[in-house]
Amino acid sequence: MNPADAIIQIEGVGKTYASGFQALQALDLSIRRGEIFALLGPNGAGKTTLIGIVCGLVKPTSGRVLADGHDIRKDYRRAREKIGLVPQELTTDVFESVWATVRFSRGLFGKAPDDAHLERVLRALSLWDKRDSKIATLSGGMKRRVLIAKALAHEPEILFLDEPTAGVDVELRREMWALVRGLREQGVTVILTTHYIEEAEEMADRIGVIDRGELVLVEDKAVLMQRLGQRQLTLFLQRPVAALPPELAEYRLDLAADGSRIVYRFDGKDDPGTIPGLLRRLLASGIDVRDLQTRQSSLEEIFVGLVGARR
Repeated sequence: MNPADAIIQIEGVGKTYASGFQALQALDLSIRRGEIFALLGPNGAGKTTLIGIVCGLVKPTSGRVLADGHDIRKDYRRAREKIGLVPQELTTDVFESVWATVRFSRGLFGKAPDDAHLERVLRALSLWDKRDSKIATLSGGMKRRVLIAKALAHEPEILFLDEPTAGVDVELRREMWALVRGLREQGVTVILTTHYIEEAEEMADRIGVIDRGELVLVEDKAVLMQRLGQRQLTLFLQRPVAALPPELAEYRLDLAADGSRIVYRFDGKDDPGTIPGLLRRLLASGIDVRDLQTRQSSLEEIFVGLVGARR
């Protein structure tokens, strides 16, 4: 990636705590300007530690982080004003009103009052009607939206979402997905961590997988699905067969117990002419196909396979 295209550059960042636990291992990562980047990993993989370092909340043992060219430690104020952070947990005074909370958050970054901007943010998050409500009176989903409003109050160019939809219902989750896409369209770079694999599959442009403090893989989502996603072709037979002919042994075929269907598993590296060839071989062997069905591995299956292989 051209450094000019990166809004965040993470260079050799490592973190070892006083106990000796190594949370991150000399990690390198560049985040493209204007993308949605999903960071996946099991509990304890290092996701939250990495976010804390980039946001200036955790001191790294080694390496450096640049936010839009500003060193997060040497030029903390300029770097931090570029970043909005939505943490997992509610981190605001529950007895404050929504409006007071977002106005205070904007002021923390030295921004001049701009009630028009705050109104736009609250309206986009369906919080405008709740602006005078105390945060303690809001539902869990509304409180989550308040955290996002606080993070957007100072107009950051980079937004970190740490498990943004944890504990919210499916409808609200989809509303938040739409909100995140809208932010990306406005030029905001979004980095999210999530346990909901479908969230990454639905929204992300690129995927990063972190495990035991090590960045295992970074790839465009579409390329990752193509390269690692296994596909499955199910062939429903006109008449059941007792066994597969020996001449089909070169294919990865599984015959159902009742002989009514054949399952062929393949991946993106296989020759695209393989399936037509298989169908011709089946026909030549006297096996008639009544119908067929294909499916591709989900991102969750790919993730489980990547992490499981390291255990």
